Amino acid sequence: MSVLEEMRIRSLGVIDDAVVELSPGFTAVTGETGAGKTMVVTSLGLLLGGRADPALVRVGAKAAVVEGRITVSEGDAAALRAEEAGAELDDGALLISRTVSAEGRSRAHLGGRSVPVGVLTELADELVAVHGQTDQQGLLKPARQRGALDRYAGDGVEAPHAKYAAAYRRLRAVATELDELTTRARERAQEADLLRFGLNEVAAVEPLPGEDVELAAEAERLGHAEALASAASLAHTALAGNPEDPESVDATTVVAAAGQALDGVRAHDPALAALADQVGEISILLADVSGELAGYADQLDADPLRLAAVEERRAALTALTRKYGEDIATVLAWAQEGAGRLTELEGDDERIGELTAERDALRAELSVLGQALTDARTEAAARFADAVTEELASLAMPHARVSFAIRQTEAADEASGIDIGGRSVVYGPSGADEVELLLAPHPGAQPRPIAKGASGGELSRVMLAVEVVFAGSDPVPTYLFDEVDAGVGGKAAVEVGRRLAKLARSAQVVVVTHLPQVAAFADRQLLVEKTVDGSVTRSGVTVLEGEDRVRELSRMLAGQEDSETARAHAEELLATARADG
Repeated sequence: MSVLEEMRIRSLGVIDDAVVELSPGFTAVTGETGAGKTMVVTSLGLLLGGRADPALVRVGAKAAVVEGRITVSEGDAAALRAEEAGAELDDGALLISRTVSAEGRSRAHLGGRSVPVGVLTELADELVAVHGQTDQQGLLKPARQRGALDRYAGDGVEAPHAKYAAAYRRLRAVATELDELTTRARERAQEADLLRFGLNEVAAVEPLPGEDVELAAEAERLGHAEALASAASLAHTALAGNPEDPESVDATTVVAAAGQALDGVRAHDPALAALADQVGEISILLADVSGELAGYADQLDADPLRLAAVEERRAALTALTRKYGEDIATVLAWAQEGAGRLTELEGDDERIGELTAERDALRAELSVLGQALTDARTEAAARFADAVTEELASLAMPHARVSFAIRQTEAADEASGIDIGGRSVVYGPSGADEVELLLAPHPGAQPRPIAKGASGGELSRVMLAVEVVFAGSDPVPTYLFDEVDAGVGGKAAVEVGRRLAKLARSAQVVVVTHLPQVAAFADRQLLVEKTVDGSVTRSGVTVLEGEDRVRELSRMLAGQEDSETARAHAEELLATARADG
């Protein structure tokens, strides 16, 4: 669980330089009127992205600075959002800083990085719920109220919500694909026509793999047939001689004569014998080449009709490579891929029909699941209202009643909504319900949103009752209450303290209070005191223990720290609180 460990406040209001050390459980902040208790709330508001008011800067100071240290669990929402902003954790803690200059400029730092103030506001929803007269967070937001009600409802909402969410995600996927198919129908039809035309062109030519390369070589040969035949004939004559000219000299005869000259003496020297062997090999090679040249010249086809047929075929292949690939191998690959794509495009009409049927079935399913969600929320809201109303009766608001308004918004048309209660209504990933918490502070009063239906003190008590009922179901780990005890005293004040202590069993609770009945229930009590010059310094915020705490409670009870009656009453309050704990 995240815990706000401490805040350092400098040059803010009456506070010169003070450190507020907090702890898990219930912390009460007390002190005389005007001592600066409310600056704790103001400081926390600044850390959470609240409005920067230059009037808060202490007279004579250039800027007010508030620094906070909050432990966070690795992987929780606040830690992840901080890491996205570039912040780094300091030994499992998140360091937050806010500076407000006397000129009104504001800067924010998170985990050692400068960040927009808006990032702190986002973190506020995950870290702290502030309940005071002017600064409200958390459950006053309707979006959070629905989530909190769902968590309060438990399995009754969780099961249909899980099924609804899965069906909703599938519907969005189906709708996206269907929209793409229908809105791009014309483009897809044009693509299919182009593919058919191209595939028909390729099929009409029927190219073979490597055919373009083979025909290019044949065309080159046929186009130079006479020159090739003449060259082969001349080379053959040079090697084998001209039978019509007995006086001509040829290479075969010359090499044969060289071999005969060497054969007569080769037995006398191995070196000369080796040379004689090489001459013999040359003679054999000349005979082979001479024979192949004679055969080449005889077989060479100089048929112009064949050349014309080759060039015509090459022209057909070139027409394909100009459109569909750099060579016939690429053209054939394009044709194979295009045939698959055409099959896909030609199946669009069938796919559109399938998707339309699935979409309609999913919307019908969502209507059933959405109705189940509405019914479960309505039942849970009634239980919640009874529980909070009962809490309020013990918090000096005996005639107040809270309730949930669960509404749906009419859809523009049937195609854009789901059916809930016989009406086509707007729906989203969490159902069709709009949830809002209402308060009727006294009989005859019309229920209004809780932010508008109560005064500052009443609102803090209403939120305390709400948080106690929601304890354990709402993920905010720290609660800060200011003026939660406004307008109450006696037994009602004891009940306020008791409920704050109850809430502190599952979360960190910080309360600014002037009531000893509330402070007595705290696990830790902090005293805020001014110095002679009217400022609050480091020594002005102290943790009260033992006799010091009894003295402060006595002062809060009777205005006299040393009154025996007040001391006895203070000790009785502490004993009552310990007995409850």
